[in-house]
Amino acid sequence: MAIEIERKFLVKKELVPEADKCIRMHQAYLCIEPERTMRVRIADDRAFLTIKGAMSGISRMEFEYEIPEKDARELLKLAISSPVEKVRKIIFEEGKKWEVDFFEGENIGLVLAEIELKTAEETVILPDWIAEEVSGDIRYHNSQLSQHPFSKWG
Repeated sequence: MAIEIERKFLVKKELVPEADKCIRMHQAYLCIEPERTMRVRIADDRAFLTIKGAMSGISRMEFEYEIPEKDARELLKLAISSPVEKVRKIIFEEGKKWEVDFFEGENIGLVLAEIELKTAEETVILPDWIAEEVSGDIRYHNSQLSQHPFSKWG
């Protein structure tokens, strides 16, 4: 069983360093329930089907499988909410891999940084471009952003 342990942060956009790599992502949700989500994602020229369990603190079960891009495009048609579009910038800092998502479409203007950890207790040195932690705020989950886009928060 795979466990995802992740912290999320708002960022100071103007201070985000150059990315080591950029990936364009288009994803949509096939199931959004408190106990589970199922998503299909196209990331550049690769596609994935991901199933995530309920959150327990900053941890949850996660199962991700690469699928043919053609299948992913068909699955996107089954989405139950708006797609989430973003450019993910990969940044390595202090020996850690940060994924910084610059959202587009209905979530334009939102920028979130995520870091995956080995344990929930792992210490992380926060770079100067990190602002407020939003790990516990469900509004910032991609599944929620697909149903309640950032542009409509008011």
